[in-house]
Amino acid sequence: MKIVVIGGTGLIGSKVVSLLAEHGHEAVAASPNTGVNTLTGEGVAEALNGADVVVDVSNSPSFADADVLDFFTRSTGILLDAEREAGVDHHVALSIVGADRLPGSGYLRAKVAQEALITASGQPYTILRATQFYEFLPRIADSATVDGTVHLPVGLMQPIAAAEVSAAVAKAAVAEALNGVAEIGGPERLPMSEYVERALRATGDERTVVGDPAAQYFGTLLEGDELTTTHPDATISATTYEAWSAAQPAAAK
Repeated sequence: MKIVVIGGTGLIGSKVVSLLAEHGHEAVAASPNTGVNTLTGEGVAEALNGADVVVDVSNSPSFADADVLDFFTRSTGILLDAEREAGVDHHVALSIVGADRLPGSGYLRAKVAQEALITASGQPYTILRATQFYEFLPRIADSATVDGTVHLPVGLMQPIAAAEVSAAVAKAAVAEALNGVAEIGGPERLPMSEYVERALRATGDERTVVGDPAAQYFGTLLEGDELTTTHPDATISATTYEAWSAAQPAAAK
């Protein structure tokens, strides 16, 4: 099959392209770097010519509320229109567990708007919602650091390795369209403050981490388990944070 991966040069997309190619598919990495811009439409029709499946794992370059909403709605609309013209059989999109339960976050509202466009499009689709990635835990800490102290919510999170998400996306791309939502998450649920502290200690980072019920995540408060899987058929990875961390190159720790 010819499978076009929008955002195919990023963290998830590059892994998806490699996995699909390893299994004999024609996997096309599509991004502004490769001449495909889903905000302007540049190169989209050409990339989708002859495609069986489109996988969208792209992300907004700006997380400002208006920018991220514009990115996900405009790029998704352009993609869906181009897919209908090209006769694409399946649209696969990566989304976020809990997006529909945290309307206070502009970023997550944008993901919900993206999902709504897909479900209303008439295109066969699969939406895969994933929990946060292990790879992003240090970045979460950095964004929440004030005067050397990390202030984070105490609501639960359930991180997962990006490689596990990539494998799930690649699997969805070659399967029949669900015309629904699937979920994938990590094996453990812990307060965000505890999980991020664990990640910092694993890399020798001694910053103080404070669990703060008033701290926000992507512009919203966490009440409890919004960032954890709830789907009865959710896929739960077996790779713990410790196992993932131990396998990382020394320079990445």
